[in-house]
Amino acid sequence: MSEAVLYDVTDHIAVITMNKADRMNRLDAEIVEGLEAAWIRFMADDAARVAVLRGEGRAFSAGADLKAIPHDLFRGIPGVGVPVDKPVVAAVQGWCVGGGMVLTTMCDVMVAAEDANFSYPEVKIGFSGGLISNLATRIPHKIAMELLLTGDAITAQRCYEVGYVNKLTPAGDMPALMDAAMDYATRIAAQAPLPSRMLKRFSAETLPKGPTELAGAARAQVAAINGSADGEEGIAAFMEKRPPVFKGE
Repeated sequence: MSEAVLYDVTDHIAVITMNKADRMNRLDAEIVEGLEAAWIRFMADDAARVAVLRGEGRAFSAGADLKAIPHDLFRGIPGVGVPVDKPVVAAVQGWCVGGGMVLTTMCDVMVAAEDANFSYPEVKIGFSGGLISNLATRIPHKIAMELLLTGDAITAQRCYEVGYVNKLTPAGDMPALMDAAMDYATRIAAQAPLPSRMLKRFSAETLPKGPTELAGAARAQVAAINGSADGEEGIAAFMEKRPPVFKGE
């Protein structure tokens, strides 16, 4: 895993950090690849029961890097590019824009600093990947459409009022933000992990999914098959004119 995304586990809690503070954690290929690797690692890590997703520096994420737009953003989104049935808590400070907001829609619990701002401004630049359409299943429809169709920002206070944020912490106080996120994570990690994961799966199956979310999940599954050891073995066997030896891997 690159230094663009950090992964650390303590007391059954994995802290996943977008680590490009100088770029306000703008989403580029390196961060998308790092997030994908982090979610895969999280799901395979028996020591980790819950994750806290955060951004280093003054912003959670300023959204896609428009100089290097990651057209495969879905790969780094938990529950889309990587199946994630363990709980995820978001800790948001400063700006949470575009793809950064897509990340937060897929988190189960969210803590935000009072000065955090959420925005999905793609209508302002004539570009959209469409993954954010699932916002309409997370907050009241009219609020979601106001945000999406105007491209205007929404405050952390408003997000709290409409149920998008679970708890607010004082502006500019990163320790308080992380303490609140870790408190949720600690309480979740203390519970039985099997029913927690089952309840998350059932909840995910209950929520409607937009076309881009479904397409992203399908592309991720196809890529996993095509990049598997069996996929390589099948092609090698064909080229070598021999029966393939598949191992289900």
